[in-house]
Amino acid sequence: MSAISAAERIRLEKKFPDVFRHIFARRFGLPFGIGLTLLYLVFCWFFFGVGPAVQNGKWDRAAIYVQDWYSWRAQPRLRFTDDAVVPQWSSRGQYAEGATIDWLTPHEDGTMTATFGRDSDRLDISTTRVDVYVGGVAYPVTITEDGVFAPADVPPAIEQDRQKVLVDYGFAGQAEIRANQVSIQRRFLGWANFLYDPKSPLWGHDLFSTLGLIFSGERVVPEMSNAELVLKEWLGNRAWQHGDILAKLVQTLVMAFIGTLLATLVAFPLAFIAARNITQKRAANWFMKRFFDFIRSVDMLIWALFFTRGFGPGPIPGIAAIFFTDTGALGKVYAEALENVDDKQREGIKSVGASAAAVNRFGVVPQVLPVFVSQSLYFWESNIRSATIIGAVGAGGIGLKLLESMGTNSDWDKVAYMVLLILLVVFVFDNISNAIRSRLIGTANS
Repeated sequence: MSAISAAERIRLEKKFPDVFRHIFARRFGLPFGIGLTLLYLVFCWFFFGVGPAVQNGKWDRAAIYVQDWYSWRAQPRLRFTDDAVVPQWSSRGQYAEGATIDWLTPHEDGTMTATFGRDSDRLDISTTRVDVYVGGVAYPVTITEDGVFAPADVPPAIEQDRQKVLVDYGFAGQAEIRANQVSIQRRFLGWANFLYDPKSPLWGHDLFSTLGLIFSGERVVPEMSNAELVLKEWLGNRAWQHGDILAKLVQTLVMAFIGTLLATLVAFPLAFIAARNITQKRAANWFMKRFFDFIRSVDMLIWALFFTRGFGPGPIPGIAAIFFTDTGALGKVYAEALENVDDKQREGIKSVGASAAAVNRFGVVPQVLPVFVSQSLYFWESNIRSATIIGAVGAGGIGLKLLESMGTNSDWDKVAYMVLLILLVVFVFDNISNAIRSRLIGTANS
């Protein structure tokens, strides 16, 4: 294609000046915006000390926490008592009393063997010596009154830490050898005793054997059916507390529902006062909108802290926090929807001499009701997530249970379980809310 002449270019520039005008924002806006964003990120990097935070982060500890989400640790203390090695379990023991543990084998001479995944990685433990096997090679660790000492030529998996020796078998587990005991952490994939705790008569049954008991097995307890026993023992699991967790989850859903419902019922009439085209008094419009701005500007978490101090921990502060925050937010949204209604329907009803209440009932509400319900459903869905957060500050629900499990620093598998439950509930109610909103909006548009 040949180039245009100078005269033709001048003619086109005069006819279409906007096309040929070289605006700075149009020419350099994108690279300028990218450069400004990069400068801002560099500023944030130094201002917030991101580099030192990353460098000083406890990444090894974080890796252990992540592993605890999808695995469990058996943590016996093998104490040296009367020339014998005696296992002692914590209160959250994962095995029933007298159960045979395949990786922890006692011997007649008072010694004990702890196996980590394979026979080539194990500890042969006595009160005076621990033979640490790494890759099939034994490294004797001597135990004396002066301390515990490893040989000089040990692999990186064995570490002399002052008066104790640390052994690291990776994911399979770790051991800490002291003068009076050997602390074991043996890790396994999955969640220990998720169905039944060690004190349950059904302990040791997996999902498939449980189904077999329900449909074809003989009664384990004569006075009740196996199905009833399974439900009772699963909900009453002392380690996982399924019944309590599910009750707290339902409490969270009820908090979100009641708080959103009350906010909808209060915001609905107040929005008519805030809308300029409905209420002609400017003072009333201004006061109501400032009221909405005030109660929604205070974050839901702050409201929850405030009401928790007033009413004590429980679902009431959570409901009140959701109610106050959503009343302001929904009131503002409703008022804006009312100010954008089609006045033709209102004028038509006014022309037949209808009262102001009838005009709003038949000329305004049918237009905005699908939008109001859709917004309330969206807030309800969002409040299910928010109720979890405010529960952590004492407003009840599963959030408080989640915080308690995090506080123990040893129940991260239970934390993962509750997080998965929350994700599942949010996913289900999100789809239900989307389906209802789509139906309402489609009905309104049809």
